[in-house]
Amino acid sequence: MNPYAPPPDPLVVVHVDASLLVIDKPSGLLSVPGRGVDKADCAVSRADAAYPGALTVHRLDMATSGLLVLARSKEMQAALSGLFERGEVTKNYIADVWGAPSPPAGEIDLPLITDWPNRPRQKVDHDIGKPSRTRYETLSVEGKCARLKLTPLTGRSHQLRVHLAEIGHPILGDELYAHDAARLAAPRLHLHAARLAFRHPVTGDKLDLVSDCPFEMP
Repeated sequence: MNPYAPPPDPLVVVHVDASLLVIDKPSGLLSVPGRGVDKADCAVSRADAAYPGALTVHRLDMATSGLLVLARSKEMQAALSGLFERGEVTKNYIADVWGAPSPPAGEIDLPLITDWPNRPRQKVDHDIGKPSRTRYETLSVEGKCARLKLTPLTGRSHQLRVHLAEIGHPILGDELYAHDAARLAAPRLHLHAARLAFRHPVTGDKLDLVSDCPFEMP
């Protein structure tokens, strides 16, 4: 395993108010601290340095880039976590995958569970896996690759990565689930959290936040 080398990118704040902030996390940066002092640098620590008291609400995989919500109080952390748990946050991702799915749009419904002997990998398990659903829509096809819009309807660990690999279209650059051709087709995981939409727990206003995809199809 390669040593942790977080990118030096400055903190990009997409939205901030008295209750919460949304940042644009770069690929290669942990969402929360890992084990050991060498993994202390992460999205929440960088946010806390600029906005003291910032608290984790949800996570993105280290290799995934895009929008990440943080709370500015324990009460807001609980309120925002509740929105995620109840499915009241719309999440859209952009992913480049190997091959073009057929049909070009649909829903993947495959139960997932941790593959304990091979952590942090997850796997499909039809007996004891937790319900996991992902909608996909093909946006474009270029050569051997396709760009998809992904909407997770549940929030399992590695859900999008496992679901796409299971239907034969692994995400490019995926070190855990892609076959060699797909893994080597991109220098990073081609998965980006591009949109978050939810009602502000305090004001009731609809927040609809977007982040431009930072990578191009190979």
